[in-house]
Amino acid sequence: MHNVVISGTGLYTPSNSISNEELVESFNAYVQAFNAENAGAIERGEIEALAESSVAFIEKASGIKSRFVVDKDGILDPKRMTPRIPERTNDEWGILCEMAVAAAKQALERAGKTPADIDGVIVACSNLQRAYPAVAIEVQAALGIDGFGYDMNVACSSATFGIQAATNAVQTGQARAILMVNPEICTGHLNFRDRDSHFIFGDAATAVIIERADQATSKHQFDVVGTKLLTQFSNNIRNNFGFLNRAAEEGVGARDKLFVQEGRKVFKDVCPMVAELIAAHLDENKLNVTDVKRFWLHQANLNMNLLIARKLLGREAEPQEAPVILDTYANTSSAGSVIAFHKHQDDLPSGALGVLSSFGAGYSIGSVILRKR
Repeated sequence: MHNVVISGTGLYTPSNSISNEELVESFNAYVQAFNAENAGAIERGEIEALAESSVAFIEKASGIKSRFVVDKDGILDPKRMTPRIPERTNDEWGILCEMAVAAAKQALERAGKTPADIDGVIVACSNLQRAYPAVAIEVQAALGIDGFGYDMNVACSSATFGIQAATNAVQTGQARAILMVNPEICTGHLNFRDRDSHFIFGDAATAVIIERADQATSKHQFDVVGTKLLTQFSNNIRNNFGFLNRAAEEGVGARDKLFVQEGRKVFKDVCPMVAELIAAHLDENKLNVTDVKRFWLHQANLNMNLLIARKLLGREAEPQEAPVILDTYANTSSAGSVIAFHKHQDDLPSGALGVLSSFGAGYSIGSVILRKR
């Protein structure tokens, strides 16, 4: 069994950003038009008037102030309110592949590796653009990597589940190194006409190189001390879009074919589960919570992260202990915790312990304990 390290991370950030102010202006324009067009039905009590959103509401509910997106104009158009992403021919690299490759190149550079050093590609994300062929095999071809590739989806926990799968492959000698990438176009499945969720998601892609410790040369190495995963079925976060929709015409275009959640139930259920899993994982590795210098938590909601850190530490976390990136990136699903890790790792001293954790639909929770080399 080989010792395993994370030796490089990468991040692709779209060039477009939408502020809360811009998003609210678009949403409220849609609401005003809807209420005006349906004034008679609203007055008769046949339908309910839509309520406007506000910057204060968004920031209090989530801590999000802006988000990066692959397309801005389509989202902010009150008559469209979804990104405009033109179809590409089968002879062109897909947009998820393009994003993944950009993040992967940065991760390879930080790891001091070339595609020839990589034996496998895992694309782990919530928002796969097609059923097949696997996006991972496309990324593999675009980078010129020999070996294997496959896609996996465990919603927002996909990155930590992907790290464990990659770690297992390297530990057992199946691969020298694995590229694990998380390309997320979350705005494609977000209902921008839903007041309770129209602000939640942004787009990004992250990449992680997982390799044998004895072959690593990077200055950015973290030992993978251990991984721990948990799933528990819940309908409180769901998206029913899929190829079987065409077999049931009555459901086409229904609200549940986009992202839906029972936010308060998710908050109540998930926060204690995450804190308990991380605490148990540390205990299994004979480590104390006080040994951990940094928690790179899933970036879904600021209040969730504050509560999880408080449950673990028994006090409020200092900003550097549980860094936040969702204020500018919003929820980027599987990419969020890796963005936090990518941006907040270089200042840690050798020997410092950190926990990378993601959680989301399923429910699914992943914990990865890392030690800086």
